[in-house]
Amino acid sequence: MKKIYILFFTILTLAIGGCATTTKDSVSGVKRSQFMLLPASTVDKMSAQSYTQTIQEAKKKNTLNADAEMLDRVKVISHRLIAQVGVFRPDATKWNWEVNVEKNDQLNAYCMPGGKIMVFSGLIEKLNATDDELAAVIGHEISHALREHGRERMSQAYVQQFGLQALASMIGGTAGSMAAQGAGLGSQLFFSLPNGREQEREADRMGLELAARAGYNPDAAVTLWQKMTAANKGAPPEFLSTHPASQNRIKDLQALAPKVKPLYEAAKAKQ
Repeated sequence: MKKIYILFFTILTLAIGGCATTTKDSVSGVKRSQFMLLPASTVDKMSAQSYTQTIQEAKKKNTLNADAEMLDRVKVISHRLIAQVGVFRPDATKWNWEVNVEKNDQLNAYCMPGGKIMVFSGLIEKLNATDDELAAVIGHEISHALREHGRERMSQAYVQQFGLQALASMIGGTAGSMAAQGAGLGSQLFFSLPNGREQEREADRMGLELAARAGYNPDAAVTLWQKMTAANKGAPPEFLSTHPASQNRIKDLQALAPKVKPLYEAAKAKQ
């Protein structure tokens, strides 16, 4: 029992010591304190290696930037969004940003830590996405990178795994294994998934503001997710997914749009 108490307080100390926030508060109201146990440099290095491998594999398959016109379009939108990241993170203006398009039928895009953007052609072609809708997607993904959600998830997973292994070793035997498995399910539902859903909401909100500041219509985020809802039938229920259900997501975006609309109008007036 004493060992369990020591383990509990060790994990609690790590959790408290690892709390931080990565971005400035703004119109979108994202200001949650985050659990960041792993160093940013470690995560950035891992992400850079992964992105390099992805680029190399796409080149071998001749699927990287196969459509020059599509690439130019994505770059123009991305660079307008990148020009606004200083509102949330001044240091992000100095990141080594990269923008690429992979010929892939999946409806997907991502921005890895440090500003490595990848957009799949299927997202553009299958949804017939407008520039405003693409800005909503890319702004969302950039926001994940600004908030360092990847590092946050890795930190959570690290503590979860550390705690379960220690618990199993102390209990021992079959009973210990069963207890660890049960704790794993509970920690997934109580610890990992709620934060995952909150991370998605943060990226939605920041992405909407980012797009508006870049002169893209925030209302397009709603039409984008309406298209995504139509394209993705049979999505899992919200309480078992890291992603908010589409209808709840649309309602949240509709509620925020009027707050960022003045930013959009001001940006359009300068163009």
